[in-house]
Amino acid sequence: MRQQDLIRAALKGEATLVIKNANVVNVFTEEIIHADVAICEDTVIGVGEYSCENEIDAGGAFLTPGFIDAHVHIESSMVTPPSFMKVIMPHGTTTIIADPHEIANVAGTAGVRAMYKYTDALPLRVLFMMPSCVPATPFEHSGATLFAEDMEPFLRKSRILGLGEVMDYVSTIGGAQQMLDKLRLFDGKPIDGHAPLLSGRELNAYRIAGPSTDHECSNFEEVKEKLRTGMRVLIRIGSAAKGIDEILRRVAEENLPTENIMFCTDDKHIETINREGHINCNARLAVACGIPPVKAVKMASYNAARAYGLKGVGAIAPGYKADMVLFEDLKEFKVKKVITRFGRVYDPNEEFPKPILAPEVYDSVNLPLITADSLRLAAKETMPVIEMVPEQLITKRAERKVKLDEGGAFIPADGLLKLAVIERHHATGNIGLGIVDGLNIKNGAIASTVAHDSHNLVVAGDNDRDMLLAIEALRESGGGFAVASGGIVLVRLPLPIAGLMTDAPVEEVLQQQRALLDAAKSLGADERTDPLIALSFLALPVIPEIRLTDEGLFDVTKMEFIPY
Repeated sequence: MRQQDLIRAALKGEATLVIKNANVVNVFTEEIIHADVAICEDTVIGVGEYSCENEIDAGGAFLTPGFIDAHVHIESSMVTPPSFMKVIMPHGTTTIIADPHEIANVAGTAGVRAMYKYTDALPLRVLFMMPSCVPATPFEHSGATLFAEDMEPFLRKSRILGLGEVMDYVSTIGGAQQMLDKLRLFDGKPIDGHAPLLSGRELNAYRIAGPSTDHECSNFEEVKEKLRTGMRVLIRIGSAAKGIDEILRRVAEENLPTENIMFCTDDKHIETINREGHINCNARLAVACGIPPVKAVKMASYNAARAYGLKGVGAIAPGYKADMVLFEDLKEFKVKKVITRFGRVYDPNEEFPKPILAPEVYDSVNLPLITADSLRLAAKETMPVIEMVPEQLITKRAERKVKLDEGGAFIPADGLLKLAVIERHHATGNIGLGIVDGLNIKNGAIASTVAHDSHNLVVAGDNDRDMLLAIEALRESGGGFAVASGGIVLVRLPLPIAGLMTDAPVEEVLQQQRALLDAAKSLGADERTDPLIALSFLALPVIPEIRLTDEGLFDVTKMEFIPY
């Protein structure tokens, strides 16, 4: 709609939709105003007393700006963007800032274009950060590599906001030329960080390099230090990374300014979203931890819009876009109604055509022949072990006595499992082998082609037969998840799009996810943490302390491989 027409509509109070009798949350003055909100097409033209033919009676419910997920990987939901939208919008999320680095690690720029095509006409506002680290580090093999020259054409796309999470902090603070080229390309635009436990002079150097946000804080002191550098902190509640209630309590107790704190999910399974909520889950926890409700709303909306330079998003005021949410209260954040960026009530039954995608996005699982000998881990009596931390993505390095067979190979026992990461993009035959403690699987194996961030095939188990069976199940499925036990594949979830997503109906995917989780738990997997997501992060060599890539066991704190 032309600006002149909107000006005229605002002067005359001519609305196409009026939300009557609402308690409107004003993020500028941090007050709640009982009023009507007038909308003309997709834009708010006034807050006060209005009427028109098309009205919604809020009945005193709380009207807030649409919630924003400030950092999310749609691919980690395992469903395509239209299906993902159907899961999150009923929880009040109307805008997401997506980093498509999962599919970029598999299919390069073709993967980024695929996500752009999928989201162009959705009622959900989908904005993007350009993947910065493909691969995440030089210590693994991904399906593609992105250089600054590959990214440059995307600067002209209106929904590309800036540079995605800069995970390779070693190259960043070390001044590696390829990383500096990417940072310079996006100079003046938002640049997301990824710097778990980075502190002191290293944090200063990282901040000067360009990253201005971080979503990896695991304690309050880390939050405070990063805020002091001018960074914006994204408080994440995903399926694996939890335990942030203590951080929020300390924020409330110390009356820490929240203007530079916002919310994200990063990686959260749709089954968990269905059960717990999306960004409204973050807001609910914030209020429960003592943060005032209006500040929690700002953290869920306006703060993110301001951080990423989103014009006309994140507030209810004249000239702002009409995406809004009616909540029953500002404590539980139960949604009554969602207004989309098109200025109309969200319709969950609306369907969208599937885009035609490049061939690189499919047929992404290319494995050599894998045998029991491929999984043989020659070992010593004492071995380095990846020790998982419950409800956290970080791991600890431990030295453990292990059981060996007569030939000197590791035998899973006493809670220690065999872990393998197999290069799956180009059938190179690269296989990293290690030992993990914390998945607690007995008499079986779990395998996945979702393995951040290079998305090679990762499999963990206590016997080779089930590990091989799970691997072959994923070869046949074109990627996905599989749980095997007793020589039988108990459950599999095929993800044929880049080995990461499926366009199957959401309910079907949810049923398969539940079946996978039930099968994993039947093998003894820790119920406190989603074992599927926990497994998928064991191959990511940018989160301390120890990981496994297709090249071997890796010490993240020293940025070097561990010989054994």
